[in-house]
Amino acid sequence: MSELVEAGDVAAALQTSSGSIFSGVCIDTACSLGMCAERNAIAHMVTEGEGHIVRLVVLVPDGSVGMPCGACRELMMQLGGDAAAIEILADANTYCTVRLADLLPTWWS
Repeated sequence: MSELVEAGDVAAALQTSSGSIFSGVCIDTACSLGMCAERNAIAHMVTEGEGHIVRLVVLVPDGSVGMPCGACRELMMQLGGDAAAIEILADANTYCTVRLADLLPTWWS
C-alpha cells in the first residue's frame, strides 16, 4: 500500500436485526477521500441487502473501544427506522452501552 494510505487502524463491526454481522476497517488517506471503519461496515451491510443496525462496536488502534465519529453517527441516523436505538459499546470491561440518540440528542430530523 502507498505511504499516503493507511488502512486498518480502526475496525468496526455491526449486527443487524437479522443477526448478521458486518465488519469494516478505516482507510486513511493524505486528503479527505478516506473512509471510516463504521461506514465501511455499513457499506458491506447495504451491499448484502440489509439495512437495520441493532448494535455497533468500534475498536481503535490500542485495542480499546471507541465511539463513531460525527459523520458516521449522522449516516446511521439517516438510515432511518429505529436508528436512534442503535446500541453502541462504550466500555468493553463493563459492557456499558449508549444509544445513538444519546450521541445525537438534538438531531435535526
